[in-house]
Amino acid sequence: MLWLRGSGALNSKMDGAVDLRLLLSLGAVLVSVVAASAIVKQKLSSVITKLDDLQKDYESRLRALNHRTDKQENMIDLCSAKVDVIGSILSPAELAKINRESERLIVITESNSLRISKLEALHNGKHPSQ
Repeated sequence: MLWLRGSGALNSKMDGAVDLRLLLSLGAVLVSVVAASAIVKQKLSSVITKLDDLQKDYESRLRALNHRTDKQENMIDLCSAKVDVIGSILSPAELAKINRESERLIVITESNSLRISKLEALHNGKHPSQ
């Protein structure tokens, strides 16, 4: 390299030319880097916008799924409560109790029927005269 050889008149002219070339090269590189960074910045903002849109879309879908899941869980709980009520009504102990009550009502009804029949026989359809 010329700048390492010494300080001659020829070298000083070349050093200025090399410096000018170097400055032009550095300027071109700098312009390229700035242009590339501007492009990257624009692309990055576009990607960020798309990611924000995707995030909003996924959040709305997640909210909808949560709403549907909540409805399903409520329906399951309601059906479970209904099954428990029906199960308690139809349980063997409850059915035995209902059968005992029904039998008691049948016995009372038969007894009342017999008493009514006896009262009708006593009355015999005639009223005592006063």
